[in-house]
Amino acid sequence: MTIYNFSAGPAVLPKPVLEKAQEELVNYKSSQMSVMELSHRSVLFDEIIKNAEKLLRELMDIPENYKVLFLQGGASLQFTMIPLNLAQGKKALYVNTGAWAKKAISAAKQIEDVEVEVIASSEDKNFTYIPKITKDMVDQDAAYLHITTNETIGGIRYTDIPDVGDVPLIADMSSNILANDYNVSDFGLIYAGAQKNIGPAGLTVVIIREDLIKEGQNIPPMLDYSVLATNDSMYNTPPTYAIYIAGLVFEWLKDLGGLDEILKQDQEKAQLLYDYIDSTDFYISPVAKEDRSITNVPFITGDDELDKKFNSEAKAYGFENLKGHRSVGGMRASLYNAFPKEGVEELVKFMKNFEEENKEK
Repeated sequence: MTIYNFSAGPAVLPKPVLEKAQEELVNYKSSQMSVMELSHRSVLFDEIIKNAEKLLRELMDIPENYKVLFLQGGASLQFTMIPLNLAQGKKALYVNTGAWAKKAISAAKQIEDVEVEVIASSEDKNFTYIPKITKDMVDQDAAYLHITTNETIGGIRYTDIPDVGDVPLIADMSSNILANDYNVSDFGLIYAGAQKNIGPAGLTVVIIREDLIKEGQNIPPMLDYSVLATNDSMYNTPPTYAIYIAGLVFEWLKDLGGLDEILKQDQEKAQLLYDYIDSTDFYISPVAKEDRSITNVPFITGDDELDKKFNSEAKAYGFENLKGHRSVGGMRASLYNAFPKEGVEELVKFMKNFEEENKEK
């Protein structure tokens, strides 16, 4: 039986990447050592981290005046680091689009010297759409405006990036980094946990415009962008093996044809599933069509017991982690870059059979 992993994270990795890592696991480049055993100060690891950054810059067309940091702590630590570094004594603006945006807002509110203002929210419709943001809504004296470009749980995404004037735009891009056509130069800072589209859990990528890195603030060094940037992500031992795998993923993406090609593939996969959902009354997509995510696709039958039956039979069929997040229920297919199209085709086939067997006669 073929297993298809629909996990929202840690998520499926490209098979060629896993095979390359397996091949090099115990003897990396004739060193007689695994990458996991290499000193982070060694020549070999220096090549790994520099190559990973070079490839990411190429893939995302990152301008020279942005620093790329490979950090730890997940995107959740960035919820605190961003206001701590950028907004002390200032106002920080947020858009509330779901579970992850709410966590970012909550973390920012815990910093005493930061005034947090939520300028828009889609909570009124259970986070099923992206609220419209216009420049006149954005206080131009604010430290930044924070958005979550893709909500993993709710399955909504920003198709168009809002015009925020001169205020730095901060983006949690954890679940659609490397799966969009955004311009890095439209953002002041981008951050993403790796375990969805980049590599294994334990690595967080931060892309920050250099003018936002401030020195001399009274911040603990492990939380201070200026310290981490000055030390090129190696103020302490970085997540070396995760960075190595990320570099292999970046190579894989480049060999495929870069972001244009992978975005085309992602759109085709998502459209295949959405087209079927829209063709039947048996399944429901709760998300506004114009704001549907192409990386996380939630759907329901409208009957909790039927959803439970679907998830049980789907798991027996070989579909892993298709159950929706515990906070919303139903089903969720996470279709990240490494997820194969044939897995979506098999899912649609299964959904058709399940409908035939369970719809009211």
